[in-house]
Amino acid sequence: MYAIIETGGKQYRVEQGNIIYIEKLDVNTDDVVTFDKVTFIGGEKKVRVGAPYVKDATVTAKVLKNGKAKKVTVFTYRPKKDSKRKLGHRQPYTKVQIDAINA
Repeated sequence: MYAIIETGGKQYRVEQGNIIYIEKLDVNTDDVVTFDKVTFIGGEKKVRVGAPYVKDATVTAKVLKNGKAKKVTVFTYRPKKDSKRKLGHRQPYTKVQIDAINA
C-alpha cells in the first residue's frame, strides 16, 4: 500500500518503511508526526482518490533528524561591468521514516 501526501508545498509518494527528506518542520528528534493531507491511497486492488484530500486518511511518521542540505553557491555577474555577487544557501530539512498509512 502506498500514499501520496502533501507537506511543505510539495507532494511525496510514500510507503511504509520509507525514509524521506521533507521541508523543515518545527518538531524534535524521535517525535511522531501525523500527515492528514493525503491526496491518494493505492493498494493492490483498491484505490482512493481525494478531492482534494482523502477523508479520514492519515500517515504517521517518526522524525529521525533535523538538518541542513549541502551548500549551494549562487554567483551572479554582469559581463564587462565589474559587478559580481557570490552567495551561499543551505536548505533546512527534516528526515522522517514512514511508520503507518491509516486509510
